[in-house]
Amino acid sequence: MRIKSGDTVVVIAGKDKGKKGKVLEAYPSKEKVLVEGVNIATKSQKPNKLNPQGGIIKKEMPIHVSNVMYYDAKAGKGVRVGYKILEDGKKVRISKKTGEEI
Repeated sequence: MRIKSGDTVVVIAGKDKGKKGKVLEAYPSKEKVLVEGVNIATKSQKPNKLNPQGGIIKKEMPIHVSNVMYYDAKAGKGVRVGYKILEDGKKVRISKKTGEEI
């Protein structure tokens, strides 16, 4: 997966199209990411020790990685991510638009 935890991404498809947010968690086996402030669902919560009242809570749900794009601040929009192998054998992610390291 080209998107990692801590990256800033922009949503390119779905109900939250155009929103930007930080990736909180990445789930490579499921090909999904959890983005801050995106794909919020309401969920009924039973009373428990942390929330003795219970009730309805709002929670971010994972979205498929194909629906997000890495946000490059220099380009000012979502960009594709590629890989480049440096002379010392290190593999780094690069922005396809600017060609710079991420």
